[in-house]
Amino acid sequence: MPTFDRFCWHGADLHPQPLRGTTSLDFLHPRYIVFLTRRDMLRCHASREVTSMPVSTWTIDEPRKLSFDDPVAALQVRVVNGTVNVVGTDEPGARLEVSAIEGPPLIVTQEDGRLTVAYEDLPWQDLLRWLDPKGRRRSAVVSLVVPAASSVEVGVIGAGAVVSGISGRTEVCGITGDSTLVGLTGAVRGESVSGSLEAQGVTGDLRFQSVAGDLTVIDGSGTSVRAESVSGDMVLDVDPSGKPTDIRLTTVSGEIAIRLPHPADARVEANTASGAVSNAFEDLRVGGQWGAKKITGTLGAGTGTLRATTVSGSIALLRRPPAEDDAYAAEPTGKVL
Repeated sequence: MPTFDRFCWHGADLHPQPLRGTTSLDFLHPRYIVFLTRRDMLRCHASREVTSMPVSTWTIDEPRKLSFDDPVAALQVRVVNGTVNVVGTDEPGARLEVSAIEGPPLIVTQEDGRLTVAYEDLPWQDLLRWLDPKGRRRSAVVSLVVPAASSVEVGVIGAGAVVSGISGRTEVCGITGDSTLVGLTGAVRGESVSGSLEAQGVTGDLRFQSVAGDLTVIDGSGTSVRAESVSGDMVLDVDPSGKPTDIRLTTVSGEIAIRLPHPADARVEANTASGAVSNAFEDLRVGGQWGAKKITGTLGAGTGTLRATTVSGSIALLRRPPAEDDAYAAEPTGKVL
């Protein structure tokens, strides 16, 4: 077989001979040698730059509406105070409405499928700079409609954020301010200092980290939930129609409450060092009378995983009724310590 070695193509039947004095070169068989120079590489790079989309920029210092005809594949929003609302749609373009703004203007840019709405002096990578006292004198109410498949990144301080109908990756970061996610089917990541995160009908993998922010999951049917917090509480309601889920929750002083479908399908291990435990499943064992307590066991086939740990907070495992009409028919029958 022909081989490609150090930018040289060697024919299958070539037998090169070394040079000896005035011995002439043997050209009985063709040779093909390709050299790639730096100028060639620069020319290729330049040709790619020519095909890139131009950058469009708008300065928003008063209420305004904008429409974007070019396709949007990624969205970045950074707002201090006010509200951010992002909605997914089947349309290829995007729409922006700033219904109220105070303080420095928002800079809107669109380049190579990426739409950015942000302040010029607040970078996404350095959230600590957002705590500057100057940020207290700014506020904006921003609404966006983007293609559902777009990736969405929202950063807020003191602002509420609502993201719905997105199937791409979603990331919400904030210092303060609560966030609500509705009907997201892509991967979700949330980071907060003191703001809470509520996820409704989220089917993608969920990651959450906070210092004092709470996490609430309603009708969650994703295959993975990972959450870590120092003092934030965690409340999860698992959708019975969802696939086996890998749930791992860790908090220092926050409380943990998880409502599982009945029948459930998971290997369970829940621990608390000094808090109370409540268990509504007869197949699970509750151990420990003083100090540390643990809930362990297997529900159903045990294909899913549930691990919950808190140091001083309480842990409650609740059983979801088969139907919402029977919500008061199924009373907890487990052991409460």
